[in-house]
Amino acid sequence: MTARQRVTACLIVQDEEKRVHDALRSVAFCDDVVVVDGGSRDRTVDVAREAGATVIENPWPGYARQRNIALQAANTEWVLEIDADERVSPELADSIERFLADPPADVDVGACAIRNHFMGGMLGPSAKYPQYRFRLFRRAGRLHDEQLPVHEGLPASRGTVVLDGELVHELAESLGEAARDVWRYARLQAPHVGKPHSPLQYLVGIVARPAAKLMYRLVLEGGWRDSWRGTLKIGLDCASDALVWVFVLGRPSDDAPPAREDHRPDRQRRGAPAGGHFGVAWGEEQRPVKIVAVAAGETATARAAQWLAAIGCAGAEVALVTDQPAGKLEGVRLRHTSHLGPLEILRALEAERQLMRPDALVGVGGVRARLFARLMPRSLRGAVDGLDVSQSGAEAISACARARAPEVDIEPRKATA
Repeated sequence: MTARQRVTACLIVQDEEKRVHDALRSVAFCDDVVVVDGGSRDRTVDVAREAGATVIENPWPGYARQRNIALQAANTEWVLEIDADERVSPELADSIERFLADPPADVDVGACAIRNHFMGGMLGPSAKYPQYRFRLFRRAGRLHDEQLPVHEGLPASRGTVVLDGELVHELAESLGEAARDVWRYARLQAPHVGKPHSPLQYLVGIVARPAAKLMYRLVLEGGWRDSWRGTLKIGLDCASDALVWVFVLGRPSDDAPPAREDHRPDRQRRGAPAGGHFGVAWGEEQRPVKIVAVAAGETATARAAQWLAAIGCAGAEVALVTDQPAGKLEGVRLRHTSHLGPLEILRALEAERQLMRPDALVGVGGVRARLFARLMPRSLRGAVDGLDVSQSGAEAISACARARAPEVDIEPRKATA
């Protein structure tokens, strides 16, 4: 049996004596471990060295720069990045091992679901579970974007695989710790947000948008299901967005931020999925076409699965949202919902968007599926309307490529036997 490909775990830490030991223990399956310490005043460095990690001490230069120092110290083709407050679950470790035993040549990024543990309990819908992080990747000279304060993008050039298991994230254990996190991240984001030109924009940023986000995440995304923990977590996230604008309001007018694409603090770069402290920054010319289908009923599900599989063979990223227990479909990512209602579809599509923004959403199997697909927000259904399962994979991919960037033609690849 061929040995799996080697992988290095990379961590950046500072004053994490109480947490780093469990993080390092969870990546013991990795071939090497690199820890970059930003100037800890406790025993973080000693704990890391006692665990067998290679420790680099470097005064804190910022998140992205520190992560790049760790990446440059890795000497394996694959890298796994985690933080000191995260734990690789046994299921995720097993999935990584299986994937590295025979990684496809056209896949260079592994995504894993993150499960947030907040004030004594696990969060689900309130933390957008399954929220994906892009932590396993081919090193190949990649570096994080050092222009970003917290959301350090990482370019991806080819396909992504969704790993089994979870990355457990230990959030705040107390309200005081949670409030300090809100303050700290708002301070990190504020210097990178441009001052708006009218008082109305401040009102929108401080009041209107956080209020709308609160209701959207509590009601439409089902955050209320996580009881008081979920409500509190969403409230703190919205408070952080508002606090960014408060800091911007108090900044001198001549204190210009670095050039950014958008003034909104919660805005991801165009084409990039959500990523927390980590993200995969897909360029329009880089990312593959992505098509998602919504199917109602057994017959429609089988038809949609067959169509998507053919499109996947032609080089596209494909996913199927269905109310049928279709089992595992080769080349098709399956999202099963017990009831195919608008909110269930919305949550499934949001999970898919985190992995990669779709180009087209196709309803299959009756008026209900087609209607729900058309009612979804444009960010979840893509720019291409009118695709149908009667079209060939090449036709569907070409239509999406033309809509995305008319000057860039993405040729479908020939299906292999």
